Amino acid sequence: MRAKSKKTGGYTVYAVSGTNTISFTIDFRDANRKGLLGFAVERIDHHRGERKFIDGYKVFKKLVPKPTPDLTVSTYTHPVQSFVWDDFTGYPDRKYTYFFYPLKGKPDNLDRSAKPIEVDISTEPLFSNKEHDIFFNRGIASSQAYRRRFYNLRPDEIRNDKLRAQAMEWLSRSLDEAILKFINEAKKGETILGCFYEFRYMPIVEAFAQAAKRGVKLKIIIDAKNKTTKGTDGKRQPPFPREENVAAIKKARLPMKNIIKREASTNNIQHNKFMVRLDKQGQPQAVWTGSTNISMGGIHGQTNVGHWVRNRQVARDFADYWKILSKDPGGKTGDDSKIVRQKNKDLRDAIEGLQPNIQFTSWADIPDGITTIFSPRSGSDILETYVKMFDNATDIACITLAFGINQLFKDSIIDNTSSGQLSFFLLEKEDKPRKGSKAPFVFIGAKQNAYKAWGSYLASDKLHGWTRETFTRGLKLNMHVAFIHSKFLLVDPLSADPVVVTGSANFSKASTNSNDENMMIIRGNQRVADIYYTEFNRLFNHYYFRSVYNNVKKNKRSSTVSIFLDESGKWLEKYKRGTFRYKKIERLSKMKGF
Repeated sequence: MRAKSKKTGGYTVYAVSGTNTISFTIDFRDANRKGLLGFAVERIDHHRGERKFIDGYKVFKKLVPKPTPDLTVSTYTHPVQSFVWDDFTGYPDRKYTYFFYPLKGKPDNLDRSAKPIEVDISTEPLFSNKEHDIFFNRGIASSQAYRRRFYNLRPDEIRNDKLRAQAMEWLSRSLDEAILKFINEAKKGETILGCFYEFRYMPIVEAFAQAAKRGVKLKIIIDAKNKTTKGTDGKRQPPFPREENVAAIKKARLPMKNIIKREASTNNIQHNKFMVRLDKQGQPQAVWTGSTNISMGGIHGQTNVGHWVRNRQVARDFADYWKILSKDPGGKTGDDSKIVRQKNKDLRDAIEGLQPNIQFTSWADIPDGITTIFSPRSGSDILETYVKMFDNATDIACITLAFGINQLFKDSIIDNTSSGQLSFFLLEKEDKPRKGSKAPFVFIGAKQNAYKAWGSYLASDKLHGWTRETFTRGLKLNMHVAFIHSKFLLVDPLSADPVVVTGSANFSKASTNSNDENMMIIRGNQRVADIYYTEFNRLFNHYYFRSVYNNVKKNKRSSTVSIFLDESGKWLEKYKRGTFRYKKIERLSKMKGF
């Protein structure tokens, strides 16, 4: 949902809500900001009948000279010093009213005479009967909040049953509940067609076993590539995820007759994570897709999204794709190299027959609604289409990347030095030259109006008033991708015609030409864009702070990071005309579709 306040004292507040997060932009350009110390933020929760000032963590040193790691304060006294702010504490399907009070004066003698800016906004329901429902896990085990609530303990180390369950739900944020709901709604005589890379989270594998017992027709394709790799100790490791997938199936007593092993094309991976539900007449009804592997770390660790689509044509597209993969197509071990090439070509041709390549020349090439994209396929047209859509944003483009920035993206935005577009990259790791790489490294940054955040955590307590954090490897949730595993792209998400690209593919050559993957291009759906945008904001802002802090510390530069609020007015200098923050206010204030 989107909302806009009346102009009050020269300020206008723009709000956009997802299910749990609400993002605000305060357009200050017509306001008298001299002496502004920030905003006290008050919220009315109309569901609870509760009215209170939002809590914060930054304090005025004059009032709290020695803050402790567990300290929380009210913005009534210690205001928000930003014109872009997010409330991460919302609940789904709630109506809220926010009041932003401009504060001036001195920390110990605040001037509260300015009239507050008022805005009403409602969050989206977690479950609906609409075409799309979208579920993000928390994705920030590396946080002060996890340390405060659960003491940086691994969930399996928490002895108190109630606290352990709370930790699991906090990390999952109902993503597991949504997957189980999709499965459990299938009735006797209906069908679920599944296709999974990792298939080893026991509560969900067991839910499939129970579905089979109650008469649901199950056919589940799993990655069973029989390919071993060397571990860090130099020894050969069992085929992953084949061995763990099969072990989980056996443990859950899910009959192997319901399982199809995807073994062909050994050098590539069966990277899908989707389900299609069919009615008793065999007609496709709904799809579950996204980036979430059926694993403990996929649901409770690294950032992930699950996307439930109630669209018969989209479900039919996925079912047709599933039928192709169910025959285990592609070259097999022992095949002659010529036969392997022909079988792999036949697979790509069959998939392209479902949805031909899109060649982006203008936005007229991208249909309204949902366009399904399946892999593997030949050529680079689809990957180049993603790149061109990203580069053709008018105001804002956002992307999450688990395995680095593909060179095509860099080449496309390297000349965006005078562009009106702001580009945001949320990465698993810092974008920097690779050791031993012969390819020249191309740096993109503020010069191209591009801003990057990457998976980071506070590994020490040297930041005043903060405490040491853990992360998903420390919690034994993820061993490979520890932070950013989601795969989505947003183009002008706050416009009247937003574009969301989401699914299992990593915006890479391998995910287009080699692996089994699925993506959806969703054009013109503001509700979908709002949910994805607010979650991107949440994650980007969380990791951006940690990325900057760790980079400053690593390069031994003087840190500007502080737990204290500014008392001199210098914080306003960051919003001078021409700065990144000023540009961001300009772009975000163009929001449409109230």
